[in-house]
Amino acid sequence: MNRPIDTQVSAPSAVAGALDARILRIETIPLKVKLDRTAVGSNLKFTHRCAIVTRITTDAGVVGECFNGSDDELQGAIMRVIAEEMTPKLIGRGVMAIDEAWDITRVATEPFLRDRRIALRAQACVDSALHDAVGKLAGLPLHVLWGSALTEVPVVVLGGYYRDWDELKELAEEVTEIKAAGAAGIKLKVGGRTPQADAARARVVRRAGGDDFVLAVDANQGWTRAEAIEFVGRAADLNLRWFEEPCKWDNDRADMAAVRAATRVPISAGQSELSRFGCRDLMAAGSIDICNFDASWGGGPTEWRRVAALAQSFNVGVAQHIEPQIGAMLVAGARNGTFAEVLLPWRDPFFDKLIADQKSFHGGKFLLPDQPGWGWSFDADYLDYARRKD
Repeated sequence: MNRPIDTQVSAPSAVAGALDARILRIETIPLKVKLDRTAVGSNLKFTHRCAIVTRITTDAGVVGECFNGSDDELQGAIMRVIAEEMTPKLIGRGVMAIDEAWDITRVATEPFLRDRRIALRAQACVDSALHDAVGKLAGLPLHVLWGSALTEVPVVVLGGYYRDWDELKELAEEVTEIKAAGAAGIKLKVGGRTPQADAARARVVRRAGGDDFVLAVDANQGWTRAEAIEFVGRAADLNLRWFEEPCKWDNDRADMAAVRAATRVPISAGQSELSRFGCRDLMAAGSIDICNFDASWGGGPTEWRRVAALAQSFNVGVAQHIEPQIGAMLVAGARNGTFAEVLLPWRDPFFDKLIADQKSFHGGKFLLPDQPGWGWSFDADYLDYARRKD
């Protein structure tokens, strides 16, 4: 039985104390569960889903909370940075002063010899929970607080991971599952095989999904410029919605611009950038049509929204790299938002089971939460189950 955790307060008391609310306590909880099967892409392999729950208790009675994905090996270091370097500087500060808090936590990213990903993800955890607290204090869902009138956003499933058995048959069945779930389409993993082989996989998806099914592809920086162009040529009749991270990392800015110019297929990238400045350079180089910056990897929703505002001046669309528990509202709250991204339950059991009041897909769209903050609450039983035991 689902047992939601109640961290809401009544609207009148929340609004009355909103401007003066102060941070009392910051807590983190590590989560880790084993996936039903290994997820394999061109340059990635996942056996577990890991995340960090961050809770910020305020003196107004509101608790801001969120969970953000984390790499298994970085989880402990991220939590230590939050506890030892960020929390002491934030206790007693105003909850509504998110930009000030962001500047304070940014200092942790400056040590030159430390893996910068650690402090960036720690900052993202704190920033995500603070945004939830602000939304709850205001009594509004965050996308509404950001000026959106939307009630739903189009949604695609990141899927089509590589398999060693009956792959094309399994891929067609996965497309059927995605359509039955009510999503608009798939972002298909490519780049781990030859352009010819992956074009054949994309063709199976188009055949199984039909003409109206959204088909995007994601190479995870798996191909050379020439291979990426070859793939698009072989898939020219498949109506690709976008091609994500088509080229190897070391010269991707120039190579993606070349692929974009040679093929005219919209190009997406940004999740591998650490800041809005890296995203700016992608846009200025003419490398992308969609920027899928990752708020959980790059400093939080505050930085993501800066990227979205910057992208408007380049006529570039924006997406949040998976993490739909924040991504749906981020995309809804940006005028240049594109699609929310989700994973199938076997790949992201947290989105499926950790959220007590999960919304559904229908007609290719995800119904946005209508409660304050991020708009959802934790299932206490599953939170206890997923709490890291090792």
